Amino acid sequence: MLVLTRLLRDYPVVALLGARQIGKTTLARQLAAAWRGRTAYFDLEDPAVRRRLSEPMLELRGLRGLALLDEVQRVPGIFEVLRVLSDRPGCPMRFLVLGSASPDLLRQSSETLAGRIHYTTLAGLGLDEIGAERMRRLWLRGGFPRSFVARSEQVSAQWRRDFVRTFLERDVPQLGVTIPAQTLERFWAMLAHYHGQVWNGAEFARSFGVGETTVRRYLDILAHTYLVRVLRPWQENLAKRQVKAPKIFFTDSGLLHTLLQIDTWEQLQRHPRLGASWEGFAAEQVIARLGARPEQCYFWSTHGGAELDLLVVHRDRRYGFEFKYSEAPQLTKSMRIAIEDLNLERLEVIHAGEHSFALGERTRAVALKRMLEDLKPFP
Repeated sequence: MLVLTRLLRDYPVVALLGARQIGKTTLARQLAAAWRGRTAYFDLEDPAVRRRLSEPMLELRGLRGLALLDEVQRVPGIFEVLRVLSDRPGCPMRFLVLGSASPDLLRQSSETLAGRIHYTTLAGLGLDEIGAERMRRLWLRGGFPRSFVARSEQVSAQWRRDFVRTFLERDVPQLGVTIPAQTLERFWAMLAHYHGQVWNGAEFARSFGVGETTVRRYLDILAHTYLVRVLRPWQENLAKRQVKAPKIFFTDSGLLHTLLQIDTWEQLQRHPRLGASWEGFAAEQVIARLGARPEQCYFWSTHGGAELDLLVVHRDRRYGFEFKYSEAPQLTKSMRIAIEDLNLERLEVIHAGEHSFALGERTRAVALKRMLEDLKPFP
């Protein structure tokens, strides 16, 4: 919340983006309650509110203080009005716009509010909020607040199933996407089995009987709504053939488990995608802890077998991360190659054990449970 408050001092418009139900509205209301001055809240999911804003200039120009515009992509024409209002001398208003990160939202706001808007993203609950002692619950249920706090595993799993259905049947059509819900659900479920793997558009295209551009469009829908992370490959100037396709991760482990039909801890421990689930969960926690932006995050892989699960580039320095569902990870040949070929500042092996310890020069094993103590955020 303090970050948003600081941003609103510097920018007339701040966009808080993230998946549906991730907690954007709750955070915005907390900010409004602490705001020194007048506030106004507009829920653009409400048809009556959208009717009030059919002429947004008339509704907004007389306001002072802070205006919260929730699900702002539902009123596309409002961005031009925000540009005019934010350009007024002495601009008496600040606007916090909340959106589910649709392509329409990003395109319209970037075109009309260049230099006036700052984007920030809200991820799901993390270890820094819920504590390392509840890491197992967070991994199984994911970071959507209602899924995490549900009174039982069954209630949590049902909430996630309902989320998937609502997203496919209501949210996707509201973005102007005309893909049948059954088609996108089948794609999403198939993608769950490829979580943590390099994207193979040709294989998906064959399965659906369509072109690669079509299945890439399906993937983009999930990425633009913050449900999937498309991790770009790093290309180093080496005399080695390197993988050029992106790697795909679900951003929320709970949704991944729902689409893999995993409802309990016991089912997760027996599932063949256990290691991949851990990799994605731990990677999201590390990215959030570092405060790394999407454009700073990569993976690296060669056709000779050397690879690095996560490469984060910050101020021209390179930091490597491997993720092992093990209590005693070891330094491998692949890790040594990555350290040398990529000139890493250090390599951290994030594992499922209790303790952190050195593995070698510039390399250490870090227990995810101890991440808050042993892994410092970027300055």
